[in-house]
Amino acid sequence: MMIKQLSIFLENKKGRLAQVTSTLAKNKINIRALSLADSADFGVLRLIVNDPDRGATSLKKAGMVVQVTDVIAVEISDKPGGLSRVLHLFDRGAINVEYMYAFVEKIKDKAVVIFKIEQPASAIKILKKEGMPLVRSSVLKGL
Repeated sequence: MMIKQLSIFLENKKGRLAQVTSTLAKNKINIRALSLADSADFGVLRLIVNDPDRGATSLKKAGMVVQVTDVIAVEISDKPGGLSRVLHLFDRGAINVEYMYAFVEKIKDKAVVIFKIEQPASAIKILKKEGMPLVRSSVLKGL
């Protein structure tokens, strides 16, 4: 179960993040999770939103460079060792994690970790075999 992530490439200039968030707000797109990586000249803002297709379209119409990427969202226990369990499963399965970020669910005492994986089908197979809950896009819309 893959979910869609928006990657927005931004010049490292004052007001660029505000432009992204105001564009999404005007189009009634809700941000569920985010990660920002930057360098001296540019940044990559990665977002999980409630409606990735409309989000990407609205940002592109506003003149931003947007890429849609498939990622995996895994629900883990929000306690010591929760993340470690998943990472050890990936390690044993020779699955490489390119990057990851997380957020805590409002309703449960769970964390949702977003993984960008080189071998997503293998990762999903391992997670399902071990009973690790994958989070569907429809669930993220309701959080």
